[in-house]
Amino acid sequence: MVEKIKTQIEFLVALQDLDIMLKEIAEVKELGFEVNAEGAATLTRARAELVQNIKKQLLTNYERLRGRYKRAIVPVKEDTCLGCFMRVPTSITAQGRTDMEVLSCENCGRILYWLS
Repeated sequence: MVEKIKTQIEFLVALQDLDIMLKEIAEVKELGFEVNAEGAATLTRARAELVQNIKKQLLTNYERLRGRYKRAIVPVKEDTCLGCFMRVPTSITAQGRTDMEVLSCENCGRILYWLS
């Protein structure tokens, strides 16, 4: 079986998911609940491995956006950025559907991905 080659956007979406899970763990700890330390460590290791597959410039951009927004990477639905709800120009929509390059919303700057 041939494994599907992951694109940079797929790595970024997976990274965002891990970051959200790690943040939720920290919030649960702050509330005084016990958290499985082994599970948190596994997520941290998975994040470190995933980061190695992402281009440095994209990772830097992602980290900057993550500091600004809860979600740095958002889907496009019906040609609308679901981060700021502004319409994405047709030229970007045509390019984005291929997932061959990482594109950003012209309005909010978030990284965009198209649901297949």
